[in-house]
Amino acid sequence: MESFGVWDYVVFAGLFVVTCGIGLVFAVKDRKQKFSSREFLAGGRQMTFGPVALSLTTSFMSAVTVVGSPSDVYRFGASFVLFGVAYAVVMVTTAEVFLPVFYRSGITSVYEYLELRFCRAVRLAATLIYMIQTILYTGIVVYAPALALNQVTGFSIWGSIAATGIVCTFYCTVGGLKAVVWSDVFQMLVMVLGFVAVLAQGSSTVGGLQAVWGAACNGSRLAVFDFDPSPLRRHTFWTLCVGGTFTYLGIYGVNQSVVQRCLSCRTEGHARLALYVNLLGLWLILVCSVLSGLIMYAFYARCDPLTSGRVSAPDQIMPYFVMEILGGFPGLPGLFVAAVFSATLSTVAASINALATVTFEDFVRPCCATLSRNDTNATLSRNDAGATLSRTDASVVISKGLCVLFGAACTAMAVLASYMGALIQAALSIHGMCGGPMLGLFTLGIISPWTNSKGAAGGLLAGIGLTFWTWVGSLLYPPLAHSSRPLALSTAGCQPHFNMTHLSTATDTMTDANTTARPLLADTWYCMSYLHLSTLGFTATVAMGTLISILTGANKGKDVNPLLLRPAGGLSCFKSACRDDDKPAVERPEVDTERQQGTDKMATTASPTSSGHNNNNREDGCYINAAFNTQTH
Repeated sequence: MESFGVWDYVVFAGLFVVTCGIGLVFAVKDRKQKFSSREFLAGGRQMTFGPVALSLTTSFMSAVTVVGSPSDVYRFGASFVLFGVAYAVVMVTTAEVFLPVFYRSGITSVYEYLELRFCRAVRLAATLIYMIQTILYTGIVVYAPALALNQVTGFSIWGSIAATGIVCTFYCTVGGLKAVVWSDVFQMLVMVLGFVAVLAQGSSTVGGLQAVWGAACNGSRLAVFDFDPSPLRRHTFWTLCVGGTFTYLGIYGVNQSVVQRCLSCRTEGHARLALYVNLLGLWLILVCSVLSGLIMYAFYARCDPLTSGRVSAPDQIMPYFVMEILGGFPGLPGLFVAAVFSATLSTVAASINALATVTFEDFVRPCCATLSRNDTNATLSRNDAGATLSRTDASVVISKGLCVLFGAACTAMAVLASYMGALIQAALSIHGMCGGPMLGLFTLGIISPWTNSKGAAGGLLAGIGLTFWTWVGSLLYPPLAHSSRPLALSTAGCQPHFNMTHLSTATDTMTDANTTARPLLADTWYCMSYLHLSTLGFTATVAMGTLISILTGANKGKDVNPLLLRPAGGLSCFKSACRDDDKPAVERPEVDTERQQGTDKMATTASPTSSGHNNNNREDGCYINAAFNTQTH
């Protein structure tokens, strides 16, 4: 096996130098302007769609994708490509249902919406769930590149984790959201170049794309469309398209990391366009991942490195393959490792920034009355009021301190990732367990005017409880081979020779022995596809929230501000002429300390007339649709 050379280290080190440099550039630039906490955490709401779109793609196509997705295709086939259908549905739903409500309410933390719509207790509960979810997920994406670097260079895994955490925390702390977004743009370029190097040399090594296609066909890797309706099957058309849609909608539709960057755009039109351009990026990375997995299979069709013992875990196959085909080219192994780390740095930095934002907006600011609510106005008046400037500086210092705190927490959490099994499944399971109920909660608030705060709280608890119980059960009793159905791998061409028939017989015997000791739920409920966790949490939250709302007295239309709704009956209004996509976000009202007072102010901004429409503001009138008017009357 080839090892890292001088040029590999140069390429790899260049990633960290450029990334830290971007953070320093924005730190120096914004220091001259004495920026506020809103500018630090939300980019001053002056970003354009281009960098935001690339940032969105890079952040959630993390090292889990670069390392874990090709391995998944290698073992289970190219059905992974069906995630592309889920991505399309997710982007349209996010851009046309969730984004307009969040953007026009002027919020900074997405969980502020829950206080406006329901109550402060629901907001804080959702914030805590998001923080736990994000720290767990970030731990996985920090561990993934550390594993890759250990595989190809022998570097210490824990040393790599520490280096990743330090770099991410540094440029996120000194540069804020702008540094995170522009670093993502550079990291996206590195990520694509790494994939291109693997695809070009890999396909050339195995004899071209035609040879890759032939090997994939012979190995049943191209059986994409499996319409088995069983929810117990790991990957079918339904689990990937339906379960994948709910899983990624929990990520893109209501996740602070994504919403925060959409809200940083200068207009709603830019934010919507960023989501659609991001879809093209997601498709590009998905195709690269699937092709990489198929090329790996063609290369190892007769000698599987996992079965033969050359690697110890499925997620090590990709870096092992890279060193086999690129080890003789100075700098290219370093480029691949830089691509893996690029994906990680972007995800971790986005998570740190989002965690700092929700903590500051949801916990710190309401508890510190001396902090000005509108940092932008405070900054503009700093020459007239020294005390105002002091408050603004204090808010920025607190925000940066939170970035350091969460950078350390996410780095420490990476230690636990080594016990969570396959990276891609563990990551999506965490998103499903927490993201599904959160998606259900926001859907109740935006789509269902009749849902009250008791229904929202009860639905969230029901969804989280059900998905957590199912997830823990799946960890204690992992699904058997008849559910996951890994495809056959051969060691016929390996030296020394392994007899796959004997290996399969031994495995089947062991599986049968373990099956007799498994409880009934282990092979039914706990065996559910990890992609259906989000669907399960969403369904439980919506069903229980609706039921509780009906039993405790559903809201009337007059009880809910129309700006907080996007009722299903009014979706046709999305394409009407009354929508002004280029209007900037309105300033968010005062709601942190007096929710009712804030609601009254919003009502003043866009209160409907007796006929159900605000004739003086046609954009606001667009939101007061038939579904809401029915509730009003």
